[in-house]
Amino acid sequence: MKKLLPKQEGLALSERSESNGFTLLEILLVVAAIAILAGIVILAINPGKQLGDTRNAQRKTDINTILNAVYQYSIDNNGTLPSTITTTVTAVCQATPCTSLIDLSVLTTSEKYVVSIPKDPLITATTGTAGYTIVKSANGRVTVAAPDAEQGATISVTR
Repeated sequence: MKKLLPKQEGLALSERSESNGFTLLEILLVVAAIAILAGIVILAINPGKQLGDTRNAQRKTDINTILNAVYQYSIDNNGTLPSTITTTVTAVCQATPCTSLIDLSVLTTSEKYVVSIPKDPLITATTGTAGYTIVKSANGRVTVAAPDAEQGATISVTR
C-alpha cells in the first residue's frame, strides 16, 4: 500500500496532484524552439543560391569547353579560327540549321573537338541557341560569355 505524505493524508485520491506529463506551455516552447532552429537552418542553406551557384559553375565549364574546342580547331588549321566567328557579339547556335546565330558545327564534325555544343543549364527546349555568346577581337582573341549568369555574376573567358 502506498504511504501518503503528511500533507496529502486528508486529501482524497482525486484531489491529489501528480505531475506525470508535460504542460501545454512546455510543449509550445519546445515546438517554437524547433521552428526557430529550422528557420535558421533553411536560411543558412539557402537552396536558391546553392542552385544558382551550381548552374554558374556549369556555365564556366561550358564556356571553357567551347573555347578549348575553338582553339584546338585553330591549332589544327594553321591558326585559322572557324569562319563563322565574327567581330560582332553573337549567340552560339546549339542545333542546326542556324540562321542568325554563330554556327560552330565545324567543331562537332566527326566529334573531333567536342561531341556537341554545350547549352546553358536553364535552356530546356530546343530553341536553337546554346545560351552563350562568342566574339572575335580585331587581333584574333576570342571571348565566350554566358549572358544569362545568375546572381549578378559575369562569366566570360578570353583567349
